[in-house]
Amino acid sequence: MRRSMQKILTLVALTTVLLFGSLASAARCCPFCSAPSLTLSEQLSQSDAATLVQWVEAKKGEKDKAGITVYEIVTVVHGPKDTLKKGGKITLARYRAGKKGNLFLLMGSKGTTIEWGSPLEVSETSFNYISQAPSPEATIQKRLAYFLKFLEFPDQLISNDAYAEFANAPYKDISTLSDKMPREKIRKWIDSDETPATRRGLYGLLLGLCGDKEDIAVMKKLISAKSEDFRLGIDGVMSGYLLLTGADGLELINETKLRNKDVPFSETYAAMQALRFMWTYSEGTISKNDLRKSMRILLDRPELADLVIADLARWKDWSVQDQLMGLYGAKQYDIPSIKRAIVRYLLVSTKDVPKVVAAGEGAQPKVETPAHVVKGKKYLAELRKNDPKTVKDAERFFFLK
Repeated sequence: MRRSMQKILTLVALTTVLLFGSLASAARCCPFCSAPSLTLSEQLSQSDAATLVQWVEAKKGEKDKAGITVYEIVTVVHGPKDTLKKGGKITLARYRAGKKGNLFLLMGSKGTTIEWGSPLEVSETSFNYISQAPSPEATIQKRLAYFLKFLEFPDQLISNDAYAEFANAPYKDISTLSDKMPREKIRKWIDSDETPATRRGLYGLLLGLCGDKEDIAVMKKLISAKSEDFRLGIDGVMSGYLLLTGADGLELINETKLRNKDVPFSETYAAMQALRFMWTYSEGTISKNDLRKSMRILLDRPELADLVIADLARWKDWSVQDQLMGLYGAKQYDIPSIKRAIVRYLLVSTKDVPKVVAAGEGAQPKVETPAHVVKGKKYLAELRKNDPKTVKDAERFFFLK
């Protein structure tokens, strides 16, 4: 099972790292969340008509006749005023069972007539939540401040949608809300078995933004816990922990997840994700050299080597050129994906040259070729001679941005 997961993740990661360097500059949503394409407020904003309706009656279809469901308009959110009025009826050509008074939100697009979508069952509370939400045109800080109040709300429709709003939001915007975050609630959420596993990564990140020393102990306990199961969101908890502890907390990650070869692959991969997060989003909290040093620990793990080498290339860590050449073709590293990763690493190293700036009018700037460029070219020449096929394969889909 562990090996199968490793293969899947490796394939996914290698597809991405062919770009070698584009990852860090990409605009992203919450790094540890999964989200739907459109939240409820976005769906409402994009609809031409929206009404709160209550179920009146329904008739099942027959052989030559489609079923119908009749709804009565309770509130018009927006739409054509000449056709949508309180107390009016809307009949959909589909059967839907219900009870009188059941509430639904209907949203539709306008053509020759209004084409209604599937009714969304709501309560008065969830309807008010949707209708009162700031529009997508509002500032993202205003929107997130509103949805922050509804994380882990008892109504699942509401809590799921509030989570989705955060999942769709860039980290830099989420971080501006640190002084508004309910710290004690968030600490309980990440440590509760009742919290959906898919949300734990976000809550770990939020706690890292607003937490204190008391929260560090809770997060350390979660990270250190032994588990053979795949723990969704533990990467977000690790990242939040590193936000709070900086270089001091990095040693816990090094010892429990990176140097410890007995932990499941998923735990080590989560730690890698945390290192990547700190590199991309939290410059200055942990030095670049310390992050590189932690990532280099994993070069001792052949099953992770291709991913690690790709990261070290993106991070311009040229200190391992000799080490990688020593690993090339070695017993446990004699794998095509690892060899291609080493070749691409060397290719990137040869492109990392300082920008040339003229000293003055008519001046000819003189720039010495960096030692890593010289060494990279030397090693590439050796590999082209000894293993031309692998070098050619690696260069085929090599793009540097």
